[in-house]
Amino acid sequence: MIPPEPVKTNKERGLIFTWSITFLVLFPLLILLGFLMRIGQAEMKKLFLSDFYSLMTLHGLGMTALMFSFAFAIIWYLISSRYARLNIRIGYVVYFTVLIALAGLTIGILVGKFGAGWFLLYPLPFKSGTWLSWSTGVSIISLIIVGIAWLIGMLHLLYYLSKEFGGFGNLLGWQYLRRKEVKKELPPMVLVATISLVPAILAFIIGAVMLLMYLLQFLQPSLKFDPLLLQNITLFFGHTFVSVTLFCGVAWIYEILPEFTGREWKTDKVLIYFWNATFVVILIAWFQNLYMDFADPVSRQFSGQIINFLSAIPASIITIYGVIVQFYHSKIKWSFIPLMFLYGIAGWAIAGFAATVESTISVYKVLHNTMFVPGHLHTNMLMGVTLFIFGFLFYLFFENGKQHPGKLAKAGFWLFVAAGYGFVLMFFLEGISGIPRRYARYTGMGIKSMHDIAVHTAQIAVFFIIVLSLGLLMMYYSLFSNLLKKNLLKVFKTKAGIA
Repeated sequence: MIPPEPVKTNKERGLIFTWSITFLVLFPLLILLGFLMRIGQAEMKKLFLSDFYSLMTLHGLGMTALMFSFAFAIIWYLISSRYARLNIRIGYVVYFTVLIALAGLTIGILVGKFGAGWFLLYPLPFKSGTWLSWSTGVSIISLIIVGIAWLIGMLHLLYYLSKEFGGFGNLLGWQYLRRKEVKKELPPMVLVATISLVPAILAFIIGAVMLLMYLLQFLQPSLKFDPLLLQNITLFFGHTFVSVTLFCGVAWIYEILPEFTGREWKTDKVLIYFWNATFVVILIAWFQNLYMDFADPVSRQFSGQIINFLSAIPASIITIYGVIVQFYHSKIKWSFIPLMFLYGIAGWAIAGFAATVESTISVYKVLHNTMFVPGHLHTNMLMGVTLFIFGFLFYLFFENGKQHPGKLAKAGFWLFVAAGYGFVLMFFLEGISGIPRRYARYTGMGIKSMHDIAVHTAQIAVFFIIVLSLGLLMMYYSLFSNLLKKNLLKVFKTKAGIA
């Protein structure tokens, strides 16, 4: 760990507070979009089809982009304030570029009604008459811009980490596999962050190539590309993107949790083997999305079955085991923050189990085009990544967890968890009942019993979103009241260079 440098630390805290406020403002707005979608499916309010798919596009693309951006910002803060000197100006360049890109995406979707995000497969974005033609170009350019911002940030971070730890191989922990003595210990968070971000860089580069092809198609409609190639690129990028967002959250748990248990979480050969195996798994786990694509080689489909069964092992086993070891007989006082991390790990495990079940070929062909898949994704992001993020937010806002958030925040947390699982349960029940996903409304299904199930479960989901939002509001009140009570808002502005 690098020795503290007050000026540098203040600047880093200014950047992470800037990101935190931005996240806390945008997150409930994106939840509102999902709420409106479920209201439409529950037949409590009629939505035009174009409005529904625009909401789905902004909710899906916006939420995943926001989650990854903030998860990366947290990694940046922890590494820059503890292990390697990062350029704060680059950090702000990434922040403002991401904001510009999200603003462009919002304009393209809400104003231009771009709605292809429900499945951004070629040539669908160029075939619809429900959105204005310019919105396709604006949305594509915005996605390219945000990808460039992320690439700049990740390459900068990994470059300085490589300098600090003596080479890229050392970031992967390979020095632990040699017989020579390890000169500089590799923190588990640095290992996990590297394992997560390198596949993300590869995915974003390939995704950028795909988006450039989309842009060329937009500028010159006479061009034609291979739909199967672009589909596979899309699936690789999307699957890797969601996985990496989750693993970024896991990374800071390795760093912060020992501060509460009082036990060091050291890097050893077992951790190296398991996380290096995860590196490979991240890059090939997307094969499960190819089961129904018979134009792809059959060998790739069968290998997808094997890979997805194995993918549940490396990262989850070593992390869950490590968390158990951290807690077991540690005499930890069950404060708010480690509890959030523990429930986030539980959400990850539940989502992983659902994904493993769904990735079985015989189950996949029945459940993949149903609401079971949104159930898995929402469990992963809402009950996993979101809890990791709020655990960090309370850690940051309450002086590295030294203060206690109070009873209101705890009550809000329990409301959020209970309502969150009730909300995702409706997705799973709909999936098991065969309710198709991506439907704006269920009036045309033709089977009354399925229509009734879909509408009633959507109505229950609306109720759970309201309760979840109440719990979220209670946690928000705790965060912002502490920010104002400790006069941290003024400190934040000074450190960020705003005042």
